[in-house]
Amino acid sequence: MLDKSPTKSPVNVPNDLAAHWMPFTANRAFKKAPRLLAGAKDMHYITVDGRKLIDGAAGMWCTNAGHGRTQISDAIGKMAATLDYAPPFQFGIPQAFELASRIADLAPKGLDHVFFCNSGSEAADTALKIALAYHQINGQGARSRLIGRVRGYHGVGFGGTSVGGIVGNRKIFGSLLAGVDHLPATYDREKQAFTKGEPEYGAHFADALEDLVNLHGANTIAAVIVEPMAGSTGVLAAPKGYLKRLREITQKHGILLIFDEVITGFGRLGFAFAAERYGVLPDMLTFAKGVTNGAAPMGGVLVRDTIHDAFMTGPEHMVELTHGYTYSAHPLACAAGLATLDIYRDEKLFERSNKLEPKFADAIMSLKNQPNVLDIRTVGLTAGIDLAPQADGVGKRGFAGLNSAFHDHDIMLRAVGDTLALTPPLIVTEDQIGEIVDKVGKVIRAVA
Repeated sequence: MLDKSPTKSPVNVPNDLAAHWMPFTANRAFKKAPRLLAGAKDMHYITVDGRKLIDGAAGMWCTNAGHGRTQISDAIGKMAATLDYAPPFQFGIPQAFELASRIADLAPKGLDHVFFCNSGSEAADTALKIALAYHQINGQGARSRLIGRVRGYHGVGFGGTSVGGIVGNRKIFGSLLAGVDHLPATYDREKQAFTKGEPEYGAHFADALEDLVNLHGANTIAAVIVEPMAGSTGVLAAPKGYLKRLREITQKHGILLIFDEVITGFGRLGFAFAAERYGVLPDMLTFAKGVTNGAAPMGGVLVRDTIHDAFMTGPEHMVELTHGYTYSAHPLACAAGLATLDIYRDEKLFERSNKLEPKFADAIMSLKNQPNVLDIRTVGLTAGIDLAPQADGVGKRGFAGLNSAFHDHDIMLRAVGDTLALTPPLIVTEDQIGEIVDKVGKVIRAVA
């Protein structure tokens, strides 16, 4: 039972935590020592006992513009009072078309159509379904195989889980989708340790796609989906030349290439989308999280003209793609998205992220001599710090770090196994970067 005394809890705190089965959470451990949040503003969360935690994680890779942006909340409130809901099947709202146009304008030329959904998981499944349907209507229905990557994360739908390559996310859910294979991970600690930005070593990992083509036959493979930076597995940047090589191989064999930019989209790597940073045009690109600054659920898929137009050939009164969600392009999410894009533009946050990257990297790398640090990787305003596992269990040191950060050092970070992930909002200042590094150093020493 939580202490509800007024001196410690300025908000109404529930005294029964049993009913809520929390996602991706060690529920029993959490409920013994809850990490409860009551508010957020700019670079900080506020706990139920009134403490300010500096946000080293942008919530969950979401709040790129920081917290409590009244421009966004006002837009949501105004929309809720005007139009709370509109059916997205056979009806539309002006804000959805405006938002789609603005997102397409930010994307690399050629990705001109947006299909909205409500999360990164739905975006990944949507992109995979579009890929399968595209080949089907082009008379290449044998192209049904989907290729992901070891250590990849594409959400928790059946499609995204199947192409995902994080063992713990897959192993208890049976066989998942048939006809799925995986490229190798792009990480080799021996040759890439303590890299700022994209590793020099590793472009050849893309050549494994040729092996899969030889194994299965190009005419059976529909699409390859990869993250330009694999975030959920602990921040693995694509090696230099890797994505261009993957694009060359997919084009050679008529295979669609999907970039999962749910994490990397909207400024995390210093550009609107990582595809621009790497000079690679995928056939589809998924987004979510930062599109609304986390203020409302929204995701989507950017699609090339050639794919979109292939669906627009039947009778005009017929549905071209039998896919969608009750809350696709929800009015409140569209309002949040438009207000968020205004902030990104007006405050030049993508450019700010780009300029801060080298200073952020230098600051994070100063932790390399802390106890049990095996590797540090940085790219954009993102870092992964690998800690040596404890002798009595993998992930215990990382979990201890998560708890120590919250309860003892007033910082929010993410723990992925024994990796501490840092992804602050793009509004972070140089002084706040220094504060984050100082607090993370204390956390690392506390769990040594």
